[in-house]
Amino acid sequence: MRVRIGVTMTARELDLEVADAEEVIRSFRQAVEDGEKILWLVDEEGRRHGLVVDKIAYLDVEADKSPRIGFGKE
Repeated sequence: MRVRIGVTMTARELDLEVADAEEVIRSFRQAVEDGEKILWLVDEEGRRHGLVVDKIAYLDVEADKSPRIGFGKE
């Protein structure tokens, strides 16, 4: 599942493919509640990303798209 993370003071986003987007949301929420400084995330390729919690502006989680069968508009 795709997760885009906005970072303050920059126009760029961090774009990650993760196995479980809900786990990313839970980890972020827990980091904020616990006052942690760094949030570590692992993408589907096994790379680790350390993000400064106070600099995260938003999380954009792509909706789970089920495959379409038959005719229809996207």
